[in-house]
Amino acid sequence: MRWSGQKIDSSDAKPTLLGMPGLVRSVQTPDFAGVTFHEVIAKSALNRVPASSSMPFEWTVNPYRGCGHQCVYCFARSTHRYLELDAGDDFDRQIIVKVNAPDVLRAEIGRRSWRRELVALGTNTDPYQRAEGRYELMPGIIRALGENGTPTSILTKGTLLRRDLPLLSRMAEHVPVDIAMSIAVFDDELQKAIEPGTPGTRARLATVRAAAELGFRVTVFLMPIMPWLTDQPEHLEHAVSQIAEAGAHRVVYGALHLRPGAKEWFLEWISREHPELEAGYRRFYGTASYAPKAYRQQLSARMRPLLRRYGLDPREDEDQPEARRVARSAAQAVSLEPTPQPTLF
Repeated sequence: MRWSGQKIDSSDAKPTLLGMPGLVRSVQTPDFAGVTFHEVIAKSALNRVPASSSMPFEWTVNPYRGCGHQCVYCFARSTHRYLELDAGDDFDRQIIVKVNAPDVLRAEIGRRSWRRELVALGTNTDPYQRAEGRYELMPGIIRALGENGTPTSILTKGTLLRRDLPLLSRMAEHVPVDIAMSIAVFDDELQKAIEPGTPGTRARLATVRAAAELGFRVTVFLMPIMPWLTDQPEHLEHAVSQIAEAGAHRVVYGALHLRPGAKEWFLEWISREHPELEAGYRRFYGTASYAPKAYRQQLSARMRPLLRRYGLDPREDEDQPEARRVARSAAQAVSLEPTPQPTLF
């Protein structure tokens, strides 16, 4: 699905991208003002997770690099530096599109050596970001995985997932399929400020409901929970109640963590938009990527009773399929990693 008739000019590409293997062309369109899509022919679609990683799955697929969701806190921002692009504005506006991802994936998992291990989608950048509406890579990826009998998990903030729910439902009749929706902010004004390219919270909750009505046991990732912004008891109570009403099966939560790349971008945003919080955030994250252990313990003390009350505690559900356990464990690995101990507020 290409954009014939739109502005296509290799001179619009970043100089570093002009030498990228597989680069076909760079595309700009009025529908995505200020964004350039760099279409590449990829040699591989499957990514092996490093053995040193705490993630309990071994394979991922990311049809896009960079993300139009523009989440200020996104942990994946640093990956754009591998392309000699910056982790801030370039991550939001210089999007790499692996236009042949479905075909390459089909070939890779068609090999005799493929053991049909879980493939996770949405672990780096969102496969249902806005560009997916034009490129339509996910249906081909889903069909390739489903026809091969490969278990699949999807984590997204994109309501475009609803387009593919019938396809995923048919796939789930024969192979495990896990669906998770990320919803971090339940205040409309803050959501638009900190995740300006994402669908609204109500639209994401409606997508959770649509998936649940098809029989999916949907996980909602209530993360990151941001100190002083979204960790108030009333905010958390409202969030969990809305998630339960949407028909989600469980909630996984975690405090904000800021890796290099994301940290600089987020702290710049805090300094500009919430200067009253800057000192606190620099105490928490100045020398660490994760919130202090004591803060995470306090957050758990707030969240666990809420999740039990609304029947959304993942630790009290042990009959879930393997793919669902993987998604839960991955989130817990992120949220529970040890961290240095800066002074608490």
